[in-house]
Amino acid sequence: MPILFAVLHLLGILSLTCRASGSDSSVTTPITCTTRGADLTEEKQLVLCPPNCTLWRVSVFGSQVYAAVSSVCGAAVHQGVIRSAGGPVKVHKLQGRHNYLGSYSHGVQSQALSRWTSSFTVAQSVHAPQEVSSQIATTVLPASGPGLVKKTLKKPVKKISTGGNRDCQMEIALLLDSSNNIGQRRFNLQKNFISKLAVMLRIGPNGPHLGVVQASDTPRTEFLLTNYTQPKDVVFAIKGIAYLGGNTNTGKAIMHTVESFFQTGVRRGHPRVIVVFIDGWPSDDLEDAAVLARESGINVFLVPVAKPALEELGMVRDKDYMKKAVCKDNGYFTYAIPSWFGTTKHVKPLAQKLCSVDQLLCSKTCYNSVNLGFLIDGSSSVGEGNFRLILDFITSVARSFDISDIGSRVGAVQFTYDQRMEFNMYDYPVKEDALGALQGIPYMSGGTATGDAVAYATQNLFLARKAGPGRNFLIVVTDGQSYDDVRGPALAAQKEGITIYSVGVAWAPMDDLQTMASEPKDSHTFFTREFTGLQQFQQPLVRGICRDFTEAN
Repeated sequence: MPILFAVLHLLGILSLTCRASGSDSSVTTPITCTTRGADLTEEKQLVLCPPNCTLWRVSVFGSQVYAAVSSVCGAAVHQGVIRSAGGPVKVHKLQGRHNYLGSYSHGVQSQALSRWTSSFTVAQSVHAPQEVSSQIATTVLPASGPGLVKKTLKKPVKKISTGGNRDCQMEIALLLDSSNNIGQRRFNLQKNFISKLAVMLRIGPNGPHLGVVQASDTPRTEFLLTNYTQPKDVVFAIKGIAYLGGNTNTGKAIMHTVESFFQTGVRRGHPRVIVVFIDGWPSDDLEDAAVLARESGINVFLVPVAKPALEELGMVRDKDYMKKAVCKDNGYFTYAIPSWFGTTKHVKPLAQKLCSVDQLLCSKTCYNSVNLGFLIDGSSSVGEGNFRLILDFITSVARSFDISDIGSRVGAVQFTYDQRMEFNMYDYPVKEDALGALQGIPYMSGGTATGDAVAYATQNLFLARKAGPGRNFLIVVTDGQSYDDVRGPALAAQKEGITIYSVGVAWAPMDDLQTMASEPKDSHTFFTREFTGLQQFQQPLVRGICRDFTEAN
């Protein structure tokens, strides 16, 4: 049997090789049950699978999108494109990716795979193979008639930027209704709508990332944020999503999305959004899942379609489910659509809502929304070795936050009698670079003028980085008596909306520390006799910053 297996595999490769020269994607190429995606020579190819491939021990890795090491015919059976009798299959080769999902479907058990260098998808053969473009059709049937064809040819194809929309950098999970409520026809209309939405959002490596989860009896992840980074690939994957049926367990699906979906491939500091589509009303409770989403910094948008009529309200389990589900019940996080028919006009307004990053209230956690300014004593009394301990301490504080170009920011000023801007809030938008810059600050040595340093930081470190309440924090680390007044500059900083934490070491007088610190003084002041004791303040300081942020927002 192993010899026969190898012979069949070789015959399949020889068949593909013979047709590679001058091949036409509309010509059907016979392959064997063991032919892998990696064996195909064309980006898009029409192949013919033999019967009874399920009797062979074919290997399949992935769901919807398959690793190129998979059997093409095995994947086609798993996807439901062909049955045991075999038949033609349209194969589309894609780039490699992470996190291929294993699943059981149509009698074939596919395996999970963490990574592979190339991928492919399978689809049913049509008379004229069509390319996926930004012009999303409203029906799966091809147009017929010479007049219609001519009109279609005149319509310009919209080109999509491959980089993505930089003004909409976020992680989006589209949660589809795949219940009995919606039915197969409206489910297809839903898929068509989210395909248009994906194109309008301008998915890309430097723009929004998008994945899909289905809500039914049991939630199912169709593809993750990192599986596709181009609109045409997302659209192709959406077209391949199969209708499930069952109950509308939306709460269960939200919980799954928070606990599972967003645990893989999420970019640090980028807002996370769940867009929940509900046809009619949910079968389960949404409140607990929505609370978990909010506590996790995830924004839940609700898109109810064909809301229950007055005579149907008696069947709705929780009539306030829309208010409880969304990030905030202020009208912004709900977008109602009256029907799945004629939804094109709703694509752009919904996309604009999703891309309004400043309105995403639930993603604004203390970890991704604060500006941290470190004011570091570089006086002679500190010494080179202790100065390194200060840098270790402030680096450990900064490491707790999601530093990015759209998240938290870090800046640092060192002072003696003079002040030196080590780097400002805009210099290092990448977290590892910012942490490296903190570690690399050279020691100055000199006197101690803390008051002047606070005034300098207020005017130079935070001036260009204005923010709402509870967003700007100045952490002052000093080891001695200041030669100037600290009260006036500290009050001026606090009037500018800057919250001050005083961290004293060795000979730093408690009076100066508490004078600089924000109210309440006790929770904004830390002191240790030894520089080695600084690390004990890391967690209390981070918790204090988050407490201040939460209370102010």
